[in-house]
Amino acid sequence: MIKKFLLCALACITLSTATADEGMWLPSLIKERVKDMRKIGFKLKADDVYSNEKPSLKDAVMQFGGGCTGEFISPDGLLLTNHHCGYASIQKLSSVEHDYLTDGYWAKSRSEELNVPGLTISILEKMEDVTDRIAAGESKDSIIAHASQGKGCRASIEPMYYGNRHYLFVYRVYRDIRLVGAPPSSIGKFGGDTDNWIWPRHTGDFSMFRVYADANNEPADYSADNVPYRPKRHFPISTKGVEEGDFTMIYGFPGNTQEYVTADAVEYVANVSNPMKIALRTIRLDIISEAQSKDVATRIAYAAKHANIANAWKKWQGESLGLERLGTAGKKEAYESSFALWAAGKPQYATLLDSMHTAYEKAIPGYFARELFNETVAGIEVYNFAAWLNAQHSKGTELTADLQAVGRKYYLNDYRVEIDKAIAKRMIAEFMERMPAENIPQELTAAIASNGGVEQYVEQLYAGTQLIDKHPLTIEEIVADPMVQLAAWFAPLTKKNSGYAYRNLSNVPSVEQWYREYMKALREWDKERAFYPDANFTLRVAYGTICGYENVDGEYHTHLTTLDGIMAKDNPEIYDYNIPQVLRDIHAAKDYGRWAIEHGGKKTIPVCFLANNHTSGGNSGSPVINGKGELVGINFDRTWRSTMSDIEFDPGICRNISVDIRYVLFVIDRVGGASYLFEEMDLK
Repeated sequence: MIKKFLLCALACITLSTATADEGMWLPSLIKERVKDMRKIGFKLKADDVYSNEKPSLKDAVMQFGGGCTGEFISPDGLLLTNHHCGYASIQKLSSVEHDYLTDGYWAKSRSEELNVPGLTISILEKMEDVTDRIAAGESKDSIIAHASQGKGCRASIEPMYYGNRHYLFVYRVYRDIRLVGAPPSSIGKFGGDTDNWIWPRHTGDFSMFRVYADANNEPADYSADNVPYRPKRHFPISTKGVEEGDFTMIYGFPGNTQEYVTADAVEYVANVSNPMKIALRTIRLDIISEAQSKDVATRIAYAAKHANIANAWKKWQGESLGLERLGTAGKKEAYESSFALWAAGKPQYATLLDSMHTAYEKAIPGYFARELFNETVAGIEVYNFAAWLNAQHSKGTELTADLQAVGRKYYLNDYRVEIDKAIAKRMIAEFMERMPAENIPQELTAAIASNGGVEQYVEQLYAGTQLIDKHPLTIEEIVADPMVQLAAWFAPLTKKNSGYAYRNLSNVPSVEQWYREYMKALREWDKERAFYPDANFTLRVAYGTICGYENVDGEYHTHLTTLDGIMAKDNPEIYDYNIPQVLRDIHAAKDYGRWAIEHGGKKTIPVCFLANNHTSGGNSGSPVINGKGELVGINFDRTWRSTMSDIEFDPGICRNISVDIRYVLFVIDRVGGASYLFEEMDLK
């Protein structure tokens, strides 16, 4: 057994270093990677992965909401995504009387599926390289306008390689989405923030929805007359499981990587940005957690908010540790030195790195001010409502009662004024202490001084604002409101960043302009390197193998976790580890039915597994498929030591975490009592 284990571990390490597992590849160009993919177990053809002429795997994948991925698993529009991706929707449908977050929800028939207002999914119709069309004089606006024709169509042109190439993406957006099933949070969020980004993991991180369309299979607003959407393709589901060394492919919408940044950006992230953001979010999380511990309704109301704040907070901690462990900044400096020697003989590139360094020096203070503002003042809920009102008024928008109600519902959803006020006191104090004086509104400085300090000023601010009250205000009342006045004081600072979608420091226009030339130069110089475009929430393919890893010297983490691990963590006294009684009963009886496996000499249930696929935020909910195109899992996380992969991917240590599809099926069957859903799935 030990010999077999060591051989598997060695094989996994060898594969991860000998193959091009790194990368988030455009599916339309996947034919360039098929040879590599076949070496590690891929059995399909390139046009099975992506095709504009026939149904392909891309038609079974969608962007779920605004920042996750989902996949179709039946011909009747049934989809899977993560529990944490569906979390806000489940919360929206929950109440104290019907707490679907805590208890879960399972529709027993299609008539019981719950409409989720505002939730949309986007299915990619096609992608097209339009670089040459733009160079020939076609405008982006005209290309987008033409491509957007059609019911529910949405199109965009996205830059790749910092603008060296441009791709058109055309989506069909569906608006009638209904909740089918979700496990209780004690399964779907098992381990909570304690286990987030951690391995071993035992989280059943999945939820189920169904897409509905009109009679012609086209997007439509919610209607009782709508019918289940018929996707062009859905994933068959493998019940055979995965073994170390097996091929895996992830299809999804990763959000933001910056693999080609210089040492300047790495040092800023590791030494300035992350420490600041971690410290500020710790304060906000502590305030929210204390309030949640005292009241069930507050726990439900702030569950999604807490999760949203905590997710990046913990990720940044792991990212900083990973960058330090890998010595990423030093590696970047060495790489840049080699590039500089090559570039010295080429006038068009000789001063490129100097120009980039100067651009960073000028951009960093402003970018830091933006990040600090976002983590402090912009973390105050009622402030954001006030800023929206001020912006609408400044544009001349008529602030009708209905429009105010829409804004209030959006910005003050599940709102608790005492929590917000406590956060405001700490965040404004941190802003005043950390922000350079030139970026602090003089009016704010004066108001704090005249009130005798930050705490007194915030008390006066909340006592005076009428924005929290649920009645419409006159324009005069809005303009005179102290919270709106605060937003007006900050308007000059926030205006600097308006109209541009910042993803990271390298995306700042004054810096990004140099990256276009830098990427062009790198591809001329480093011809052996496989360059893939940074993630930007467009559809990508990543591939690799099922793989454990050596965590520390002498400690190897295997690729699979099981129900036995859940039972080892089970503790009714700890919220994150208090499992449903039904799981305890099933485990005690070893009554696993068709889902049982033999593992480590014991009968158990598989729960989660590891692979070395290159993933990022936005890949949450992505299908994990085997070499035959069958669904084997749902991606939901990375290991903590992998979070630096947005900047540097290390195949020896970077691992993505997925819930095993067999655990999903087990929970649907034995916990949810919804096995009728299997009738519409293609189980292998």
